Amino acid sequence: MKSNAAAFGIGALFALGLAVSGMTKPSKIEGFLDLAGAWDASLLFVMVGAIAVHFIAYRIVIRQPSPLFDTAFHLPTRRDVDPRLVVGAALFGIGWGLGGFCPGPGLVALGSGSLNAVVFVAGMTLGILAEQVVARTAASRRPDLVRRSSP
Repeated sequence: MKSNAAAFGIGALFALGLAVSGMTKPSKIEGFLDLAGAWDASLLFVMVGAIAVHFIAYRIVIRQPSPLFDTAFHLPTRRDVDPRLVVGAALFGIGWGLGGFCPGPGLVALGSGSLNAVVFVAGMTLGILAEQVVARTAASRRPDLVRRSSP
């Protein structure tokens, strides 16, 4: 129960940060991607701020014997780049550029009832479902293509 409350609190803080920084507005993303026009650097400052906080906090947290609500840290171990990763990253970037949202801000903006956010989250959901179907189909045809999971 404590871990659910902590997750909710962290998610609410994240949502508040996105809203306060204006990152739930597609115009911020479009402005950031408009390198030849009226470039808006605010997304860059938000990213640099988030990276700086993570850079420091990660080093403090990882020194602890275990996380607060689990027995061990579950960190990614894969470092390879495969076609699924490249295609997924490309689709993410295309969706981000066209929709003006990435998943977090899209979900936060959904709370406002914005039609753009509704369309984005619906498209994101369909994309997630399509990926699951494709992965299951590929796994049934070629078991050697099944995702390698981290230990």
